Amino acid sequence: MVTTHDALEDPRNAYIRIYVNGALKHRDEAVVSVYDSGFMLGDGMWEGMRLYDGVWAFFDDHMDRFFDSCKTVSLDPGMDRKGIMDALEMTRHANGMETDVHCRLMLTRGVKVRPFQHPALSRSGPTLVIIMEHSKPVDRLQERGIRLATVPQVRGLPMSQDAKLNSHSKLNCVIACLQAEQAGADEALMLDPHGFVNTTNACNFFIVRRGEVWTSTGDYCMNGVTRQKVIDLCRADGIPVFEKNYSLYEAHGAEEAFLTGTFGAQTPVAEIDGKPVGDGTRPVTQRIRDLYKAHVAEHVAAAKGGA
Repeated sequence: MVTTHDALEDPRNAYIRIYVNGALKHRDEAVVSVYDSGFMLGDGMWEGMRLYDGVWAFFDDHMDRFFDSCKTVSLDPGMDRKGIMDALEMTRHANGMETDVHCRLMLTRGVKVRPFQHPALSRSGPTLVIIMEHSKPVDRLQERGIRLATVPQVRGLPMSQDAKLNSHSKLNCVIACLQAEQAGADEALMLDPHGFVNTTNACNFFIVRRGEVWTSTGDYCMNGVTRQKVIDLCRADGIPVFEKNYSLYEAHGAEEAFLTGTFGAQTPVAEIDGKPVGDGTRPVTQRIRDLYKAHVAEHVAAAKGGA
């Protein structure tokens, strides 16, 4: 069993320091209250970011999503973008981190005065936690690929819980992951409310058919930063790319398929519902990987040049 977040073991992660509301704590001492709204209700928002050569890749794109999500649920982060960046830099320098680092930034509504649902019971301000780990994807993911199983768990109706909100409430994705595991796959392929192919439990999903790159309309999935970069890079490089409704029939008949996410960038899919994807060659996926790698390098160089 593999996942899109499988990373090489790094002994340094046993000693990381974690940011908790302005203080840096050893990972064994980094705790929040059992009354915290994130623990109690999943009431919070988070972002996953990656550090390349001292630069937080596409920081502004991540902050656009983060602050829009917080505003939607009336969650005040208590700081602006510069404050978030200062907290990130404080944490990475305390850990001596420079590259191949993954960050999970988590904000909750804070500690409740009583163990009930109403947001007004969180009165002491938000809880901000930043976990950074030395984290490099395992090579075998690129060789072997991920095995997906289509699951009954659907994602996601905007009027129930909009999938564009990167919220702590991830139970529907956890259920999907369990369903995929029980079907003998690594991760879940989730449909949208109309039965079209949507996303996986953890990443955005793309297929390649007859040289064209397809992904979902984006109406019912996380508005992934890496997803959008791939779409933009395809358009700039002349690769036909479409955001559209398509069925499992078309996914099963794809020549290639891959996932996108901040951690793994582009991860190939080896099979869907026990059916091999294409003939195992992945020329379009590799071309996109090369374009993305070059784009990250350009972004990092520009950021360092402007520092």
